[in-house]
Amino acid sequence: MILLLQYMLIFASVLGLVALGGCFSEHSGVINLGLEGIMVLGAMGGALAMKVMPASTPAFFMILVVCLASAAFGALFACLLGVACINFNADQTLIGTAMNLLATAVASVIVRTYNTAHDSSDVSTILAYVDQKKKFLIYFGSFEFSWFMVIALAALIISFIVLYKTKFGLRLRACGENPQAADSVGINVYKMRWAGVLISGVLGGLGGIAYITAGVSEWKFEVGVAGFGFLALAVMIFGQWKPWRIGFAALLFGFFRALSNVYTGIPFMRALNIPSTVYNMMPYIISLVVLAFTSANSAAPKAEGIPYDKGSR
Repeated sequence: MILLLQYMLIFASVLGLVALGGCFSEHSGVINLGLEGIMVLGAMGGALAMKVMPASTPAFFMILVVCLASAAFGALFACLLGVACINFNADQTLIGTAMNLLATAVASVIVRTYNTAHDSSDVSTILAYVDQKKKFLIYFGSFEFSWFMVIALAALIISFIVLYKTKFGLRLRACGENPQAADSVGINVYKMRWAGVLISGVLGGLGGIAYITAGVSEWKFEVGVAGFGFLALAVMIFGQWKPWRIGFAALLFGFFRALSNVYTGIPFMRALNIPSTVYNMMPYIISLVVLAFTSANSAAPKAEGIPYDKGSR
């Protein structure tokens, strides 16, 4: 059960971070379907930072640099969504889908180029960070505690405060509900939407590095992040675009995702003799069920997905 709790919390941390990113973007009025791709690029940035830093680097400095690198790469990639959808009014769904397709290709090329330049015997898309990964972990007996759990909790609290207790949050939400009304009282809708997209890039990038360090000590970027970006969107919708609800939804989805890792260690589940593929599919099945029952009562921002035209009223 300790292992189940451990995996549930780390997967919930990943889903929570990325879902909060989508929450900020959609509250500004921009649908960010490119979270999957942002996770991949953020993970790549963090993994490269771990790769170039020696294992003797102090833990605090290692965590700080890796998180900054992941956030920077995630935000940079999110700029594609901002330029296309905010400045040029492109279709947000198509751009997000294109970003997901582009991300694994870009990450694979960059990592292969890096490996070729530093080790001619390895031109694959794998980055190893065995010793560096240990800096993110603390062991309490048999429980493996990750600092990303703390980062996710802090992000949840800060997101709630920013969205509901600050002028910035009020203006951001106004741009997602009625951008014309927001503009009429002097709010720059374009700037607020850019802020929402960039924040989603930062949080999505952090979610990406949290995901790859949670599982293994090396990562092949061709495989992406196994649909976690889309699961995070389901978490965001189930959480009704509210940070505290997103936290609970992330725990629920994290629990079902964790089952696929630990079901063999639970006697009654092992006795059921259910194929492992069923447990692997469970988080995605749950997401379909949850969305089917909650979409009718959706509290989505009214202007999300609608390009802003300053001349329309």
